[in-house]
Parts: sequence; C-alpha cells; structure tokens
Amino acid sequence: MKQYMRITVVLILTVFLTACGQVSGNQSMGTKDAPHPQIAERDVSTPLTVEEALERQDGSLAEVAGFVTGQPVSGSEVLTGDFTNDYALALADEPGEADPEKMLFVQIPSSQRPEAGLKTNPDIFGKKRVISGKLTGYFSRPGLKEVTSILPGEEDEGEEDEEEPSTDPGGYYSSAEGLSGGALKAALHDIIDDHRELSYGELWDAIAKTDEDPDQPGHVILLYTGRSQAQALHGGDVDDWNREHVWAKSHGDFGTARGPGTDLHHLRPADVTVNSSRGNLDFDNGGSPHDEADGNFSDEDSWEPRDEVKGDVARMLFYMAVRYEGDAGEVDLELNDRVNNGKAPNHGKLSVLLEWNESDPVDDRERRRNEIIYEEYQGNRNPFIDHPEWAEQIW
Repeated sequence: MKQYMRITVVLILTVFLTACGQVSGNQSMGTKDAPHPQIAERDVSTPLTVEEALERQDGSLAEVAGFVTGQPVSGSEVLTGDFTNDYALALADEPGEADPEKMLFVQIPSSQRPEAGLKTNPDIFGKKRVISGKLTGYFSRPGLKEVTSILPGEEDEGEEDEEEPSTDPGGYYSSAEGLSGGALKAALHDIIDDHRELSYGELWDAIAKTDEDPDQPGHVILLYTGRSQAQALHGGDVDDWNREHVWAKSHGDFGTARGPGTDLHHLRPADVTVNSSRGNLDFDNGGSPHDEADGNFSDEDSWEPRDEVKGDVARMLFYMAVRYEGDAGEVDLELNDRVNNGKAPNHGKLSVLLEWNESDPVDDRERRRNEIIYEEYQGNRNPFIDHPEWAEQIW
C-alpha cells in the first residue's frame, strides 16, 4: 500500500513538473537540451543597429549591423585610409559617417583578421557587415569584443545589385577586355572619345547636380574643403564656390573652351580662395597645411588634397590622360612623374597619383557622379571609377 502511494505521488509530481516546463531538458526523459537563454531570446533575423548597440553596453551577446567606416586607433581617432593594422574596425549606421561618437569600435580576433581587417582588405571600407560579439567597451568607447562572426551585409550579398550603377552598362567596355598597357589605353580612348561637349556656362547647373550633397538638397559638396554650400552661392566673391579644373587648364593651355576646358569628369566645385591657392600646381605629398582647407597641404610646386578625395583626384587625371590624345586637333594630355609642369600638356606626379588611387578607393558618391555624367550630360564614363585597377595596368 505504501509503495503504491509512493508511485502515485511520483506520477503526480512528474505530471505537474512537466506541465510547468521544468523537466523539458531532462535527457533521461528522451527530450533535447533547451536552447541557451541568451540565444533563445535574441531574434537573429533583426540585428541591432549601431545606435542601439552604443546604448546597450551591458556585456550581453548581440548581432550588430552597420557600415565599416574606418580603423579606430584611439578613443577619438578613426583612420579612413592608410590603415596600419587589422586589429579593429569601426561600424556606423551610415556609410559616410565621420563622427567617432556615432561609431561602434569592434575588436577583431586574430583568426578573422586576414578576412576582416582593413589593412589587408581596404576594399571593405564603406561595406556593410553583420558582426556577432559581446557588447562591451573598447578603446574606452562603446564597443564589441569577443567576436564570433563577421558576415557581409545584405548589399554585399547582391540583394541591392539592381540599384547600383553598372560598371559595364550594355557591354560599354567590351572592346577593352583582356588588354593592358598601351593597347588598353588606346581602346579606352576610343570608347570614351567624342562625348557631348558642354559650354562653360552650362557647367553651373551640371555641377550643381553631379556634386549635390545627398544629405542636404540644394547644396553642393566642395572638393577640397568638404564643405556643404548652397548651390546658389557661386561666382567670384570670397566664400563663393567656382568651377575647379582638377587637370589645371594651363597644363596644355586649353582654357575654358569646349572639350577639356568643360569636361565634367574633371570639373568640381571648390571654394574660390582655396581654388586660387591651388592654382595650377601639380599634385604631390607634403607641404604646409592650408589655413582654410583642413587636411590640404601645399608648397611652391605641389598640392596635396585631403585624404577623402585623393583617389577622386587621381582617377580624374587618369581619365583626362586617356580621353585627350591629340585627335581632331585636341590637346594631347599625358601624365608624368614630375612637378613644375607649367604650361606643358603634362600633369604629375604619376607615382603619387597611383598611390592615392589605392589608398582612397572608389566610393558611392563617385559612382553616382559618373552615372549622372554618363546618363544626363556627356554620354561617356570615367573608366577608372568603374575599373580603378586599370590605372596600374596602363601606367
């Protein structure tokens, strides 16, 4: 009788515990282990934004999605080029974010540095990543450590490919396939030659569109200063913006005539006085800081633009040297490894421009600009925005 009562009590207790879910993980009952509580509670299909991760520095595990905006080297400094190591990267909710306060600093484990570090993989700059790790401080800033995975974001997996400008629309570059050196240069010249030429007056409205600030409609972003300025504030007065010939128009003495003097692929908005300071200087590293254009340097024979546009400058000059080859009475423009080129149809310094092409990769703003010029104004493209690797293959 007592044994029967004990069995009955055990059965009742077992039923009660099962109903409460407290024996669901008992292996002896033939069920599987319950999920880890932190994994069960987290919806992996919706990773945290960087803003959310910055606020939730509680040591919990999380997935965070954001754009790679540089390599942090201190709590307040993030490199956007010339990366020094593969140990860390910064994430932000916007690809062009420049404020470290809006970035999450990520410590990259040694096992993932060959694939995820910026020094080895500078092309991931600006790309979206989904990173799993522990929400905890790094560089005395909100961070993500003990990282277990770094995966491409959706736009890197091809889900938005249809919205991105094509690098070869309609087989645009098909005649250049497989070529290198002089043959590649000649083929590209034939492809981009004979574009629709604008008048110098048409450039005001065209530049207002090609260089429009995407975050502030009605403004343009000035090349050397990076300042966003109202499109209407252009002209010759102090603090106006004007039309900067990146290939200095005196290098070949082509002025502002249709053709090289009005080619949108190398004309950018610039502050009037900064443009005057640059003058017709060749491009090179070094010099004294410019007091109005932070990050720009100059000396008696050269100009160094800010890091964010070094590659832009290089690719514009590559374009000019390929587009203008002396056909039909046009000037023959060539790059060389010199400064002080004066009125000769040459521009330098080639070795530095090739370095800048590598250190400052093509960004979405350049791609957008290239597309607008192609579709709406000139009908030709800058090949070195679509294929920056071709610069090394030619020069």
